[in-house]
Amino acid sequence: MTSGCLMKRFIEGEGRNQATLLPEYLDDYVSEDNPVRAVDAFVDELDLKALGFEGAEPAITGRPAYHPAVLLKIYIYGYLNRVPSSRRLEREAQRNVEVMWLTGRLAPDFKTIADFRRDNGAAIRQVCREFIELGRQVGLFAEAVRKFKAVNNRDKNFTPAQGSNTAARGERSPVSG
Repeated sequence: MTSGCLMKRFIEGEGRNQATLLPEYLDDYVSEDNPVRAVDAFVDELDLKALGFEGAEPAITGRPAYHPAVLLKIYIYGYLNRVPSSRRLEREAQRNVEVMWLTGRLAPDFKTIADFRRDNGAAIRQVCREFIELGRQVGLFAEAVRKFKAVNNRDKNFTPAQGSNTAARGERSPVSG
């Protein structure tokens, strides 16, 4: 038997040199109910300058910087998808269609993402609090909460009351590690 005959019994992929007719628009890859659309709409409505984000007003001289909204979208995407590392966020921006859609195919390097996080920590925390509150109001996280409850071990589940009791005893909070 030749290898050509053996391959007839399996599902075969297309050749890497084969031209394909994929959707022309990146928007076609992101469904209407995808959470990245909520992130995009939320960040676009923020007044980043009023929130205290550095770089919200572009510098007159020097190399153009990434708009803080682009970096904030990447950060919130990472927060929602448990991608905390700047290096991993850089990789996601280069290969993940959702992040490409979110950023308009911009792919900042890890140092840019890390510097943004360092320079805008307080403003990012405030925006994340607002986003989580909005998400709870509109039910954005209902599926994620359901999944979390399904895998959450009772021994590792800490309520706010348990955390305050721990603090009152002077022990380290189990949540903060």
